[in-house]
Amino acid sequence: MRKTIRWGIGAVGLVVVGAFAATALEADPEGPPVGACARIEGTAKAPRYLALDCSSDRATVKVAKVVEEGGECPTGGAPYSTYVGPATLCLIPNFVVGGCYRQDRKTGLRKVDCTTAGSIRVAKASKDPVNCGDDRTLSYPEPAVTFCLSRPA
Repeated sequence: MRKTIRWGIGAVGLVVVGAFAATALEADPEGPPVGACARIEGTAKAPRYLALDCSSDRATVKVAKVVEEGGECPTGGAPYSTYVGPATLCLIPNFVVGGCYRQDRKTGLRKVDCTTAGSIRVAKASKDPVNCGDDRTLSYPEPAVTFCLSRPA
């Protein structure tokens, strides 16, 4: 029987990311632009937003879409992490193919060495529909991206 992959975009990650977005929007009413990457540090009650280049191993989230007040993130795929304020930020993980990740209480998700217990590995990422086989599929409709996640070998 195939084991279900459990990984780091859980409730803790969503709370921390949501709190991050609140902090980011307080600093800039329009919020960060689509494609901006960051690392969230601290706690859900006192998050710290650290804007980073998307190529940084420390950048764990990416702004996928910014929708107007009262708008909602796209549906039909994996749920986005969101924050609703003057605008709604729709956030996705900033996964790198071949990289391994694990849930983290302080950052929601962090890049780790692939030998780390409980980690998941990003086997594939595609803008087109892809069959992940036995790997877990994580798809977002906008921007269209599918990640195939597996346990590290």
